Amino acid sequence: MLRIGCHLSSSKGFLAMGKDAVKIGANTFQFFTRNPRGGKAKPLDLEDVKNYLQFAQENGIGKILAHAPYTLNAAAKDESLREFAYETMLDDLRRLEHIPDAMYNFHPGSHVSQGAERGIDLIANHLNRLFEEEFSTTVLLETMAGKGSEVGRSFEELRSIIDKVERSDRLGVCFDTCHVFDGGYDIVNRLDEVLKEFDSVIGLKRLKAVHLNDSLNTLGCHKDRHARIGEGGIGLAALTAVINDERLKNLPFYLETPNELPGYQQEIELLKGLYQD
Repeated sequence: MLRIGCHLSSSKGFLAMGKDAVKIGANTFQFFTRNPRGGKAKPLDLEDVKNYLQFAQENGIGKILAHAPYTLNAAAKDESLREFAYETMLDDLRRLEHIPDAMYNFHPGSHVSQGAERGIDLIANHLNRLFEEEFSTTVLLETMAGKGSEVGRSFEELRSIIDKVERSDRLGVCFDTCHVFDGGYDIVNRLDEVLKEFDSVIGLKRLKAVHLNDSLNTLGCHKDRHARIGEGGIGLAALTAVINDERLKNLPFYLETPNELPGYQQEIELLKGLYQD
């Protein structure tokens, strides 16, 4: 069975997201933990969480993915910005303890002219601080397109972060199809080789989720602009190969395409029809 969902608005609560997911034929979903530009999260409604967990069990909603705000930068040059990222993620992880079957994804950060090596060190230190507290939620590093001074533009950079984290058993990776394509990994013509390279550098056992997106750009452009499924440089045939690859097909897939709910519903129906059980 294809485990697929999309990015949903968390403004109305978990139960509402669960109902939206079922309405469009999804069996998982992703959500921002708070405003994607950062800021304070609204109080957690534990009754809503309880009702959602029961609804999810009754309707077969699988492991969901919480996404940290885009603006957090664990590799920032300014210490106050790094501290803001730490406090925000710490709060997110504490809140996620109420949702036992969730993962937490974040963009590693941007080194802001400090150099990738310095950025990697700062991100690893950030994670080591977070992991001083025990959490049940797996934290995912997202593959990045390499825009500007982003860290995580290559499998090697992600591996370097992982190697510097003492509790690396608590880390996984989210593979974003648009990002890796824009980052220079040819998943259109060389998917098998790309996944073998990922396995060699990072290890497929760390791959926990896939952001399934087409790209508005060309291979290796380092721009990160998502397109609807089949409407970009990756194309429907290549994305069909992604969801059916034996190394990936049992992972949860999360759409981040430029859509509202009806558009997501169409993409989910399309991909379900192309999935080979």
